Amino acid sequence: MHPLFSLLADALSPLAEGPLCVGYSGGMDSGVLLHALAALPQARARRLRAWHVHHGLHPEADDWARHCESVCAALSLPLTVSNVAVARDRGSGPEAAAREARRAAFASGLADGEALALAHHGHDQAETFLLRALRASGPDGLGAMRPLRRFGRGWLWRPLLGVPRAVLLDYARQHALEWIDDASNDDPALDRNYLRHRVLPLLRERWPHADAAFALSAALCAEAGVLLAEEDADALAGARSADPGTLVVERLVPLPAARRARVLRRWVEECALPPLPAQGVARIESDLIPAAGDGDAAFAWSGAVVRCWRGVLHAERQQAALPEDWQTAWDGSTPLALPGGARVALEGAPGFGRALRVHARRGGERITLPGREHTHALKHVLQDLGVPPWLRARMPLLSDADGTLLAAGDVAYSTAFDRWLHDRGARLVWTR
Repeated sequence: MHPLFSLLADALSPLAEGPLCVGYSGGMDSGVLLHALAALPQARARRLRAWHVHHGLHPEADDWARHCESVCAALSLPLTVSNVAVARDRGSGPEAAAREARRAAFASGLADGEALALAHHGHDQAETFLLRALRASGPDGLGAMRPLRRFGRGWLWRPLLGVPRAVLLDYARQHALEWIDDASNDDPALDRNYLRHRVLPLLRERWPHADAAFALSAALCAEAGVLLAEEDADALAGARSADPGTLVVERLVPLPAARRARVLRRWVEECALPPLPAQGVARIESDLIPAAGDGDAAFAWSGAVVRCWRGVLHAERQQAALPEDWQTAWDGSTPLALPGGARVALEGAPGFGRALRVHARRGGERITLPGREHTHALKHVLQDLGVPPWLRARMPLLSDADGTLLAAGDVAYSTAFDRWLHDRGARLVWTR
């Protein structure tokens, strides 16, 4: 019996109960993992299935999908094929774009508690460690790939990280497996391939244990990262305000610089934003934190932005202001989509009973607030309420036919509109 069977059986035992899926490209690595798991009754008992992502980037992509279908039919395993569109205009290159599309498909399609098994092995781990070291990563990045972590509604499971590729090749030959060879894996123009075919072979000539050493270093970095993460979480909680997308500068500044950098990265990650680039922390430190009262201070990257205003850092996706001349009629019976993807809805009432006007701010608006007798400049009302400048720029206003301002988003209501909502148990909701 091949040693891979006992290794996978042992790795399966502590894995939480739930369905099991193999990410199957049709290549040798994932083919070995799929074949070996299919031979284990305990894996089949978890409703084992295979999952192939069809990127459509290669002229033989359809043939690859058919190969996966043939293999799964022979193993009597169900196969899911996901066709994805790969964004080609993000500047990160086709390899990164395909990886992002593949991960998005997996994340959205995993069942509750399902473990997605990927065939990354010891050589892959060594390559990942070196790539991240060349990008000046800290302990978290140098921890490389984790054997098990949360992913989507389930888990990402990599049971082969400690296994040399030679072991997988030996298994494939013993069992006469057939697999796809993707020619792009030999292209030295790609960083990972350059390491795989040019750098690591030289290192192994001098240090035959190089792959194992890199993998062990990655594991040690991962352990250190776990310990640091516990203290990061405490520091982040102490710097947050009631809004998880904000940090209070005066609570952040007393932290040591190294801890502050880790807190900023973790905060951005928990806001579901793209990772801060290498210069991100330095830019926040130099441009934003000293400008505690300046709403124009900002650092933007990959469609995300961090701003500082009134001593608070705000992180969010970049969104454009409402066009100054934008307006539309709305009776409140159905939610209204706004330019840029936001929307406004009336909840708790069937509608206004008449058409009102939703429009952008143009300046000079005034509103009569509940409990007040005189109108107030909307600009001053929003400032007093602590609404940041960039949020005011995309805030929809609701006015009556005669031009009387009824509401500014769901932040400020006029006396008459507040009474109308209260009498009906309704509310206006601006989803941004």
